[in-house]
Amino acid sequence: MPVLNSVAEFRATAAEWRRHLHQNPELDFGVHETAAFVVERLRDFGVDEIEFGIARTGVVALIRGRLGDGPVIGLRADMDALPIHEATGKAWASRIDGRMHACGHDGHTVMLLGAARHLAETRNFRGAVALIFQPAEEGAGGGRAMVEDGFMERFGITEVYGMHNMPGIDVGSFGICDGPIMAALDEFDILVTGKGGHAGLPHQAIDPIIISAQILLGLQTIVSRGTDPLQSLVITATKIHAGEAYNIIPTTCEIAGTVRTLIPALRDFAETRIEAVAQSIAECYGARAELRYRRHDPVTVNSPAGTRRALAAAANVVGADKVNAQVRPVMASEDFAFMLEARPGAFIFLGNGPSAALHNPAYDFDDDALPVGISYWVSLVETALAE
Repeated sequence: MPVLNSVAEFRATAAEWRRHLHQNPELDFGVHETAAFVVERLRDFGVDEIEFGIARTGVVALIRGRLGDGPVIGLRADMDALPIHEATGKAWASRIDGRMHACGHDGHTVMLLGAARHLAETRNFRGAVALIFQPAEEGAGGGRAMVEDGFMERFGITEVYGMHNMPGIDVGSFGICDGPIMAALDEFDILVTGKGGHAGLPHQAIDPIIISAQILLGLQTIVSRGTDPLQSLVITATKIHAGEAYNIIPTTCEIAGTVRTLIPALRDFAETRIEAVAQSIAECYGARAELRYRRHDPVTVNSPAGTRRALAAAANVVGADKVNAQVRPVMASEDFAFMLEARPGAFIFLGNGPSAALHNPAYDFDDDALPVGISYWVSLVETALAE
């Protein structure tokens, strides 16, 4: 099945909805108006069940097929925006200063709504489909919170699927791979404590800034000399702060950063080595270093069967030649990983063309991708839940 005619005809309405959500972005779990918009549309479509308030503002709706009993598969879209000032200059740019849909979650939400509209009308499948609208994907733990709220068990979901737009992939194309497709996300803070003093008398102080500079260099060897070059590990320091004056050596210096990997065991390795490097370097200068290490999203791992289903569904819509079955994994993270830990399934990239990068102030979702994404969801449901 190519892009469905009824879905193509729905493009203008879908774009209108997407631009409305784009103009009214909400952050984290505070997606109250977005969730209300979703619930209102789902009620209009005549879905069988709606549960609102999962993990505070999440929504799950159930549509039962007309072809008899069968399993329940979940389709997930994220709803939250980012704390970024928009610079697109579009007529539908954000109306709220300092917030924008810079990751395309407005498009994700509307594509799943479009699929809900079609599936509720046709019901050309057995079993049921659970439509999952998730808050707080952007670092606030919405995926984990929804799983912990038990919606998978309440709705009897056996498989779960996600989709994310990807700049750099042509509109009308998809990318996916079996196994890890997005990285785990960890964060760290290192507090280096030395001895403050006069900037003109450094020999009387223990300078935490110089020590922190040595630690930053040492952290780079964890990857370059401590891990297999064919394995994926990123350790990036993104913040360093110390001191308030030109003539004072401060007592402390703080380093913060992120760790990304596609191999779960490397999270343990990275934590152990970061602490060892920081403490040993600090100790040799007469200072001390304390590490605080936090684990967030796990690796996003596609199951073999889920990958095959997603590949088949995408090929049904755009043709096999426009589906890259061996797309390179991305070292960004995705909290859909928590849902894939709870149930097998797959995460796929949908082309957004030559747009600005995700999380960039100039980014915008390409509305021409809406019918493609909607048709993919419909194809996935009708092939996975075939008679």
